[in-house]
Amino acid sequence: MKKKEAENPEFAGVLEGLIEETTGKEKKLNLHAGHRHRVKQRFVEEGLKNFHDHQVLELLLFYAQPYKDVNELAHLLLLKFGSLSGVFEASVSDLMKVKGVGYNTAVLLSLVPDIVNRYQRDKWQEKEILTDSTKMGQYVISLFAGRVNEAFYLICLDGQRRVKSVQLIAEGSSNEVIVYPRVLVEAAIRVQGKNIILAHNHPSGMLRPSNRDIELTKQVIAILKAISVTVLDHIIVGKGRYYSFAETGALVFCENLMANPADEKRFTFSRKTDKDRTD
Repeated sequence: MKKKEAENPEFAGVLEGLIEETTGKEKKLNLHAGHRHRVKQRFVEEGLKNFHDHQVLELLLFYAQPYKDVNELAHLLLLKFGSLSGVFEASVSDLMKVKGVGYNTAVLLSLVPDIVNRYQRDKWQEKEILTDSTKMGQYVISLFAGRVNEAFYLICLDGQRRVKSVQLIAEGSSNEVIVYPRVLVEAAIRVQGKNIILAHNHPSGMLRPSNRDIELTKQVIAILKAISVTVLDHIIVGKGRYYSFAETGALVFCENLMANPADEKRFTFSRKTDKDRTD
C-alpha cells in the first residue's frame, strides 16, 4: 500500500483521511474519505461557482476536522448564523457555542474575512506609476542595482501606466546577453499588459545602443503593434545612469523603420567592441 501511494500521488489523494486515529494504536476506516476527495477535486476543476453555501463551508471544515463528517455541521452553522457571511463574521466565542465546533475550527472560520481583506489590500495596493521617461529611467536603474552581468527585463504596465509586472527575460555575462524577440512578445501577451518597457544594462557604463539593440526594438514594436500593445521605451542602464530611446527620438526612429515580425533571428547585445554602435 505504501509503495503504491508513493508511486501514484493521485491514488494517495483518494486515500487521504481514509485512516482515522482513535485511541492508542487503534485505527478505523473513514467512510467519508472518497466524498472529501471528490469535493476537493471538484473545486480544483470548477472553482466555487457551482457550490451551494453548505458545500463551501463543508470544504473549509475539512481542514479543521480532517476525520469527521462535517456536512451536518455545515448545515447547523448556516442555520445558526443565517448565511455564509454570518458564519464567517461570527466571533470565536459564538462559533464555539455550536455543538461540534472547537477552538481550531472557530479560529479557521473567523480568519476568512480578515484574509479576504488582506488579499484585496495586497492586490489593489498603490502601484508605481511611470508617467514619463524620467520616472521610467529611475525605476529601471533600481532594477539593475548590484548586477554585474548583463540582463534584460520586460516591464508591463496597465492603461494608466501602473507597473503590472516585471519579468527577467534573460541574464548573460559581463558583456553580453542573448534575447529572442519571440520570448519578449510571449511574455508581454502572457500578462496582458497594454504598455511595455524594454530594459537592459551595460555594466561597462557605455550607454549608446548598438545596431542590434535598435533592430530588436524595431522588431518588438512591429509585432506588438499588431496586437495593440505599445512599446513606451527601451532603456539602457549603466553605472547609475540611463539611456532612453523615447527621450532621444530613437524610439520614433525604430517605429518608422520597416520590420519583419516573422524574423526569429537571435540578437546578441555584445559589449566586447564598440564598432556597431550608433552615436
